[in-house]
Parts: sequence; structure tokens; C-alpha cells
Amino acid sequence: MKHIYKGLALCAAFAFGSMHTFAQEQLAIDEALDLMGDSTEVQVAFRSIDRQDLLGGISVVDVADLSKKAYTTSSLDFIGNVVGGVSGGTLWGMDDYLVVVDGMVRDYNNVLSSEIDQITLLKGAAAVVLYGSRASKGVIQITTKRGHVGPVDIKINVNSGMHTPKSFPKYLGSAEYMSLYNEALINDGSSARYSDTEIYRYASGENPYRYPDVDMYSWDYLRKAYNRSEAVAEISGGNQRVRFYTTTGYLRESSLLKVGNAADNYVSRFFVRGNVDMKLHDLITAQADANVTFYDAYTAAGNWWSNAATFRPNRVAPLIPLSYIAENDINTWNTINNSNYIIDGKYFFGGSQQDLTNPIAASYAAGDSKYVSRQFQFNSRFDINLRPVLQGLFFRAKYGIDYASVYTQGYTNTYATFQPTWTNSGGGDMIASVTNNGTQDEKTGDERINGSSYRYTYNVSLQFDYNRTFNTDHNVFAMILGNAWQTQQSGEYHRITNLNMGVQASYNYQHKYYADLSIGLPYSTKLPEGNRMGFSPTLTLGWRPVKEAFFQNTAFDDLMLTASAGMIMEDLDITDPQDGGTGYYLYRQILQRGGWFSWADLGGEAATEYQRSNNYDLTFVKRKEFTVGLKGSLWNKLISFDFNYFTNRMDDGLTRPSSLYPNYFTQVGYPTSSILPIFNFTQQDRSGFDYSVYVNKKVNKVDLTLGVSGMYYTTNNVKLDESYGNAYQTRMGRPIDAIWGLESLGFFRDQADIDASPSQTSLGEIRPGDIKYKDQNGDGFVDVNDEVFLGRWDIPFRMGINLTVKWRNFTLFAMGNGYFGGYDIKNSSYYWVNGEGKYSEVVRNRWTPETANTATYPRLTAGNGGNNNRNSDFWMYKTDYFNLGAAQLTYDLPEKLLQGTFIKGVSVYVSGYNLLMISKERKHLEMTVGGSPETRFYNLGLKGVF
Repeated sequence: MKHIYKGLALCAAFAFGSMHTFAQEQLAIDEALDLMGDSTEVQVAFRSIDRQDLLGGISVVDVADLSKKAYTTSSLDFIGNVVGGVSGGTLWGMDDYLVVVDGMVRDYNNVLSSEIDQITLLKGAAAVVLYGSRASKGVIQITTKRGHVGPVDIKINVNSGMHTPKSFPKYLGSAEYMSLYNEALINDGSSARYSDTEIYRYASGENPYRYPDVDMYSWDYLRKAYNRSEAVAEISGGNQRVRFYTTTGYLRESSLLKVGNAADNYVSRFFVRGNVDMKLHDLITAQADANVTFYDAYTAAGNWWSNAATFRPNRVAPLIPLSYIAENDINTWNTINNSNYIIDGKYFFGGSQQDLTNPIAASYAAGDSKYVSRQFQFNSRFDINLRPVLQGLFFRAKYGIDYASVYTQGYTNTYATFQPTWTNSGGGDMIASVTNNGTQDEKTGDERINGSSYRYTYNVSLQFDYNRTFNTDHNVFAMILGNAWQTQQSGEYHRITNLNMGVQASYNYQHKYYADLSIGLPYSTKLPEGNRMGFSPTLTLGWRPVKEAFFQNTAFDDLMLTASAGMIMEDLDITDPQDGGTGYYLYRQILQRGGWFSWADLGGEAATEYQRSNNYDLTFVKRKEFTVGLKGSLWNKLISFDFNYFTNRMDDGLTRPSSLYPNYFTQVGYPTSSILPIFNFTQQDRSGFDYSVYVNKKVNKVDLTLGVSGMYYTTNNVKLDESYGNAYQTRMGRPIDAIWGLESLGFFRDQADIDASPSQTSLGEIRPGDIKYKDQNGDGFVDVNDEVFLGRWDIPFRMGINLTVKWRNFTLFAMGNGYFGGYDIKNSSYYWVNGEGKYSEVVRNRWTPETANTATYPRLTAGNGGNNNRNSDFWMYKTDYFNLGAAQLTYDLPEKLLQGTFIKGVSVYVSGYNLLMISKERKHLEMTVGGSPETRFYNLGLKGVF
């Protein structure tokens, strides 16, 4: 192998030495190269085909063309908008799709949109079967750019923009919080904690250091906007012997925070990619690709946004001015001067015995952390034309190695905070003394390295394929292949493995009648010997009626109907139904030293107990699917469309079916024990359709393109292991992503209402103003047995709209996304307030005897709020919204202005992202609790071609 790569390097060096002859090279691509195809070629599983021959369940995004009018910050940003079948990170409603980059299993976030030529979405079973078991829920196939035959092109793309926060959570100030916390205590039958005088002083703002009112979302700590800048260079060219594409770039993004060391928070990414295509012989071509990515993220110690959701406003003043200390107070000054942290020469850190630290002080003194990620990727490919043996026969081999390492480095420091004792001197507040809260300033100087992990992945595939046309009418393709990939991760004993053999036979007559048989033979070591080899057949038929005589002289330019049926045997869902895990040895029994101990017969030793029995009949989970597709165009491509209907069943899912066995097979309580094995048992259905429709029209000098795409689907639990006593609680016949909870009936009016209602004491303490629930089974008690189906969590209907308007040298692109039909629960700490948690503005409309008829929030409690803070329709809301996701205006400089210069083209553009959301729940959907806020992004970009 070493000698082969040495030979490749010598060939490349020879070709690069002949760069000056590029202008004289012929532009035709040698057919033996057969690596890129023309503009109509689409990359699918282990081959490329003409776009007109695509069968159903496949969508294509030409990213290189899209990027000319739409700058993106992520490689998959726009795919859900421009084609159908994508929703919420799923393909056809199935999560955990596989990402393949240049034939290698890789992460999509390690390739930029500027590097991508094409993205192919393989959704149907027939489209993914050759990739094996781990691809059973769809494949996103990314093809990066490659070199061209011709002079060297240099492209520079520079972008810089500002993120602005959409919204912040709104929490109550100190005085209001203290008043309402008193109310919560009184509601619980306790005494108020804060006096009216204290509350008045906090409300007055007379001394924000003695009576603090801390708002971590204040502009005192946050910037109005922060920057993101990126520069990318691309260089490509080549001759008939060697073509190359290389790109490099650097990204840096700052932070919204401007306090302490957090003001220096940043994220950076540097990468270099090189793709080389070589013609080693008239019959042999090769590719060698490499990519290196350095990713760093620096943050000051502490979790600012998490603290912002929990740090109560009245507890402590984070920074206290030195000016409150009398000049002659030597003892206090001696205590303060022992601190290493006097901020800006004016402030010391405030604290208390209850709050030994505070998040603002932590930003200055607690240290820092730097997340470091290094990724190295290499892959190669050899294509050998075997026409001396058989015309149309090729042998192809691919091999790739990826290595990624991650670790965190930084310093962890301790720091002192001081609790002031205040006095009133001469009519003003002064600090009489300060108390160190017990922690000393300490910088160890030792750099901390932790969180170290690695991931190693290799990919290999070997294939013979045969492609031949007979008598210009009969187009035949056949392929036999073997492919495998394996990932080793630190901390995991078993490697994630995908091993598959595949056979494909395709035929079309005059591109009118199509038949494709694809068979996968997956192999999984998760299963017992004898069951490790699977059989995954798929059959697809296609018909292009526009080529029929009776279909002539119609409005259709093209029309193709496809139908496909198949089954994929997969081990992606072979995981422990109770605790997940990697899914190995689930067919084996588990015996262990038990959690209970014997008496005298075993001398007090722990007994041996069962946790699982053997099941050597365990087999693959099966995706059984039928699809119908219809695509085409009308009136000289004025309208083009692509529709797909799909219905699939995930059969033989894993469970431990306790409902089928006597209850004494399982020991409930402590210690738990069970002799039940894991079985193939469950069935889940998904069905729906995706669509994509484009209208292209030229009006005078304006070119218009309007695209609408999306998907609608439903899910159903067909077969589950369950034993509910009430029919309304069965999960079978309900959506897979169902929300379950109690049905609310308003608030309890008074104690008499509580006494006259079914008991809810199992849910928590009940008082007037708590949520009342319906007793569904009429047993006189409200508990988990009264939970009912409330709605569907996932979004069943997704719609994307994109518009392109081109006039002269101006291009306007805009896109929006709509999501409809889903529900969710408002269950964050912003809504579910309990104990001494921070109060948000939603509690203002709480229940009190005076507001009993208008309240929209339960009574306040200083307890755990167990009755109110649980899933119910009281907290449920519809997640419907439409978002204007992006808009970009581009201006291309006229070519005549660049004539006679080395510049081939210049474009300048302005763009915006996440610009407008339309929703009844907009405030909630745009608000992030405990994390960094959602932002709008405004960008200015410049492209140059040289």
C-alpha cells in the first residue's frame, strides 16, 4: 500500500509541474475517469446515475448552485426547505439517519456547505438497502466538490455578521419575588419570611448593593450583539491526468456575554480539505482525499445561562463597591486586601453563608475551560476498467480512516466572597465589617486536562459493477459489493459495526420501463450465532408514460410513476428496551450477586439472582415498506413536481413482554429480579407523503422560481407489551410520540370543593388554587391511572417555501418553514415553579381567592408542587408556527467592469436568518430557559472568483 501511495504522489507531482499547459488541454473528460459525471449525474448508493433515471424515495439538493444565492452556516441548513421528506432531523419520520460523506460514514457538521457539490437524500428502503443495517432509517449522502479540467480557479468567500438575541426569559425583581414567596409560604400554612419594611427597601432601589436586585439578563452583563466571521478559499483545476480541489477556511464567533473572562468566550474552526483525482492508466483511475479540522471553544468557568434561570435576584450583590468602606476601617480593609480580586479597582465579590459563590464573580475568578476537538480524515478510491475482460465491467475499491480526539483543558480556581455587615452612618449606608465566607483565593497554576475521548472509524468497500447499453434501447446495470465500517469509541468495549453484502440488478428499456432488484445481506454480531445473517430484498418498478404513443401532445414534458416494496433487516434498534446501551449479548442470560441477603443457610451471603434469561431466537428488527412515487414536469418545465407516498412498519422490535407471562416471573420492588428474556415483539407503523413543487416563470426581464415542499405523516403503535386496566390508557392504536397526562378541570375553589372531589392526595398536598383533575375511571382517586392521551408531540405536517427572484445582476432569495399539528408541554422551571425556585412573570396571574375567576396559573407554593407540576392539558400548547428562515439579496458585478483584469467575478450580498416567527406561542417558542438565547443573524458577504 505504501508503494501505491508513493506512486500516486509522483503522478500528482508530475501533473502539477505541467500546470502551465492547462489552457491548452482539451476540456473533454476521459470516459475512463468516470468519477464525476455531468451536471445530470446524481450520487446514490455506491454509484452515480442520470437524474432522469432516479426512482422514488430519493431527493437531490444541488448545494453548489444553491450556495450561489444563499449563504448557509451549516451543511444541512436548507435541505428541509427545498425538498420533501425531511422534518425535525428525520427522514420520513424516522430518526437516526446515517450520514455518508464521499462514500464514508462521517458527521455532517464536519463539512461546510461551501465544500459540498451535492446532497442526496435516500429515504426509501430500496434506496438505502445496499448500505446495510445501520442505514435502515435513511441516508443523507454528501458529495464534496472535486477538481475540473481547465485553468486554475480561485474562489474567496468572506462573511461577517452579527447575532442579536430574539428574547430573554422575564423573571421577577427582588421585591416582587419576596412578596410572592411570602404568599407561597402563607398558602402552605407557614409564616412569611420577609417583612414589609425589607420588601419596601428592596423595591425602592435606594441601595442595590445592600438590597440587591440582580438581573443576569441585564445589558450590564450582555452585549446587544456579537460577531460571527468566516473566510473560505477554494482552489481547483487540473488536466486530463490530475484534477484537484482544495479549500481552507477559518471561522470565529464571539459571545453575548461581556462580563469578566466570559467577555473573551469564543468558538473557532480551522479546516483544510484536499480532493485529488488521478488517471494512473488508461484503465485505472484513483482518488485521494484528506481533511483536517481544528475546533476550539473557550468559555469562562461557570454556566451563565443555567445560573440565570436559577439565581434569585435578592440573595446577594455580586459586586460591591469599595466606596462603602470607611477609609479608617483598617480591619475591613485588611480583610478585603487579602483578596486577589478587586475588580476595576472598585469592587469586591459579595457572598453569604448560603451563597458562597456567585455567577458574576465566577466569570472573573473561577477559571476557564477550553474545549478542543481535532479531526483527521483520509479516504482513497481506485476504479479499474475491466473492459479487456468484459466491456462495461468495473472493479472499484474504497478505503477511509477517520480519527477524532476531544478533550477539555483549563484552570479551576477558588475565590473568596465577602458578606458585608451594613450600618447607617451620617444618614447613609456604610459597611461596618465584612466576613470571609470561608473560601480563600487560590490559583494552583496546574492546567486541568479532562474529558478526554477519541473516536476511530474505518470504512471499506469493494464492488464489481457492470453498466452496458444494448442496441441503444436496453440499459443494464448490475453490481455485487461488500462494505463495512466500524467505529471504536473511548469508554466503549464493543465497536459499532456495520457489515453488509449487496447485489443490485437494474434494467430500463428506452428510459421508459424500469425494474430494479436490490438485496442486502447484513451481518450483525448483536445477534446469536445462527441468526446473524439477514436477508433484505427490495423491488422497484418504474414507468415513464410520456414516452408512450398515447401520451404524446400533452402538457407533460416528463412524467414518471414508480412503486417499490421491500424489507430491511436492521440492528439499529437492537438495544436494551429498559436502559438502551450498545445492544450486545441481549440474547444471553444475566446472573449476578443479588441485592438481598440470606439468613443462616448461606451464612449471610448475598444470593444469586436472575436479571434476564436466554433467548437464542432473537433476530433482526425489520423495516417493511411500500412506496409509490410520481414526478415530472409540465408546460416546458413551467411546473415540476415530485410526490412520494410511503407506508412502513418497524416489526419485531425488542421488549420484555411481562404481559404474556405470570407476574411471579418478575420480582417487583427492591431488589428487582426477572427471568424474562428479551423478545422480538413490537410493531410500529408510519405512513404519509412528501412533496416538492416548483414553478418557474420569466416575466419580462425577471426570472421567478417558487418552490413548495414538505411532508405529512402519521404514526401508530400497532403492537406493544402493555397491561393497562383501562382501555383509554392503551398505547396501542396511538401515535408513537404520544403525550400522556391528566385532564384538568380548572382550579379547586375552596376546601369544600376539595372535599367534594375525588382524592388527589397521591399527587401531592392539595389546597384551594391547585389544579383539579378528572377521575377518568371513577374509582374516587386521581392518580397515574387517570392519565389519558393528550396529543402528539412530533410535528406531523411540515412545509417549506422558497422564492428566487432574479433581475439583471440582482438575485433575491427567501425561504420560510411552517410546522403544524404538534403539541408540547410547558414544563421548564420557568413554568413549573416550586420550592425556593426563581419566579418568572407567568406567576403574576396566579390563583388567589380574589383572582379565582380570572387566574391562569395555580396557587403559589413553597413545597414541591407535585400536584400542579406534572403532565396535563393545563400546560399543553400547540407548536404551530411559520418562520421566515432566511433572506438574501445578491448583486453580481457586471462582467464588463472586470474585463482585462485577473478577476473573473465578484458578488456582494446581505442576508438575514431567523427573521420572523408567526405563531400564537411565539414568545414561548423563541424563549430559551437555562441556555443561550435564540438569535437573529445579519450577514454581509463578499465572493470573488480569480
